[in-house]
Amino acid sequence: MTVYMLDTCICSFIMRERPESVLRRLAAEVSRSNRIVISAITYAEMRYGQIGKKASPRHKTLVDEFVKRLDEVLPWDRHAVDATIEVKRQLTEAGLVIGGNDTAIAGHAIAKGCVLVTNNVREFSRVAQLSYEDWVH
Repeated sequence: MTVYMLDTCICSFIMRERPESVLRRLAAEVSRSNRIVISAITYAEMRYGQIGKKASPRHKTLVDEFVKRLDEVLPWDRHAVDATIEVKRQLTEAGLVIGGNDTAIAGHAIAKGCVLVTNNVREFSRVAQLSYEDWVH
């Protein structure tokens, strides 16, 4: 069994029901009894979308319904923090820094042994020990 951790952009694609390639792949992985999870960091990013000028009242409902279909929202724990700090250290030393939330999501996926599903290959490919897949292409 593989545990797939969806990043924020993939969650947005699924909630908007496009592109279809992502929906087909998600259905295939669920039918194979693989687990589909998100990081608490991704959950927070999704929730941030329900506040601010561009917020839609429908957004909260979309997120609520999306999260119900997941196997789990993985809690942010000390192992995730430790792995994130190591990722940050390595990226900084290599001069390949990525965004703070992306660093935390990568660290969380590494700590939990998940395959990260992302369309942001440009940034996540910088994390040497991260296993990731792009379901869009």
